[in-house]
Amino acid sequence: MRDLSAIIKAYDIRGVVGEQLDADIVRSMGAAFAQLVGGPAVVIGYDMRDSSPGLAAAFAEGVTGQGVDVIEIGLASTDMLYFASGTLDLPGAMFTASHNPAQYNGIKLCRAGASPVGQDSGLAQIRESVEQGIAPIDGPKGTVTKREALADYAAYLLKLVDVSGIRPLKVVVDAGNGMGGYTVPEVFKGLPIELVDLYFELDGNFPNHEANPLDPKNIVDLQAKVREVGADLGLAFDGDADRCFVVDERGEPVSPSAITALVAVRELAKSPGDTIIHNLITSKVVPEIVAEHGGQAVRTRVGHSFIKQRMAETGAIFGGEHSAHYYFRDFWKADSGMLAALHVLAALGGQATPLSAVMADYDRYQASGEINSTVDDQQGRMAAVREAFAHREGVTVDEMDGLTVELDGNRWFNLRPSNTEPLLRLNVEAPDADAVAELRDEVLAIVRAQ
Repeated sequence: MRDLSAIIKAYDIRGVVGEQLDADIVRSMGAAFAQLVGGPAVVIGYDMRDSSPGLAAAFAEGVTGQGVDVIEIGLASTDMLYFASGTLDLPGAMFTASHNPAQYNGIKLCRAGASPVGQDSGLAQIRESVEQGIAPIDGPKGTVTKREALADYAAYLLKLVDVSGIRPLKVVVDAGNGMGGYTVPEVFKGLPIELVDLYFELDGNFPNHEANPLDPKNIVDLQAKVREVGADLGLAFDGDADRCFVVDERGEPVSPSAITALVAVRELAKSPGDTIIHNLITSKVVPEIVAEHGGQAVRTRVGHSFIKQRMAETGAIFGGEHSAHYYFRDFWKADSGMLAALHVLAALGGQATPLSAVMADYDRYQASGEINSTVDDQQGRMAAVREAFAHREGVTVDEMDGLTVELDGNRWFNLRPSNTEPLLRLNVEAPDADAVAELRDEVLAIVRAQ
């Protein structure tokens, strides 16, 4: 029996190709997924990594070996796979390791209608089935059909966000040699956009930089190009293009919390009084802006399974995370970096002011970013921090996800343990940089005390 605990994660399957993930394992996973979801078919897409087509084909063999058909859409972004799953009302499998280095690959799974498959909703069952071994059925095998999805995907997004009337814009896009290089030209085709492309060549070896815009070093080229060509804004996508980061006309990063607030306002204009989901380490500006525009802000734990669950429970129209995942009710509650990008283009292109001015009201606080500390005793260090702050006047504490402490109504921090490493992750927000630094240093002194 093979132990798959190292590669079957909370939300997906991910590992080093040839060491942890190979065609035989993936073939068995395809069979297990087919048993989990049943017929009539599974839709499969894959990213630009060298290993992706072969692994996708092995997965398809496992699926068809259980008598279930496969619809293969070929090269795709993750949100394009969600589109196919949603429109076809079929379960799906996307082969990608997102922003991980070239030696990795993985599988993101969903049920019909792009409903996520996580540890508690199928991954644990798949792991058990694969570890125990799966035999092909005796009956007829399923068939594989190829289907184009890119044009229909682009047309669908452009129905959800009307950018047809925007003013001409110069936009720099850094695809990081990932799937944005495949999807952006189709989505932007025919729009009044002068596209300046960076690293659109599909290359799973990521020769220019990691396809992870969350790391500031990976948007340096984008920032420089925006300034060089005098662009109106810049967009950066991760490897599977389900996340989108934005820089303004000065080349300055726009926080994902500010984008969440902007998109929330636009969605609330379509659906007044509706619910907006945000995780607990997005900026306070998100619930503030939502309330100011008549919406209902609902706070969740960090992690896409939690945000999707709360969207389903509340019927929320939109949800956003600090990590630049943006979820849309009209997109089967799934996340789409491209949809968020179109909202930004629509907001900017609908008036004459620069993006920095458009975003000014959504940028009310300073943040530390996520700071990791290696600790031997996660719970002990968190308890020490709680003890240091809980009894102060004007302090509120909650433990929805780690430890969140709010001070004086305008400063807060969250301290959460990593699920996979001996780390504590700290996020701090305050009205100005000095206040952020003071609170950050006080918490870290306790966390890192010897």
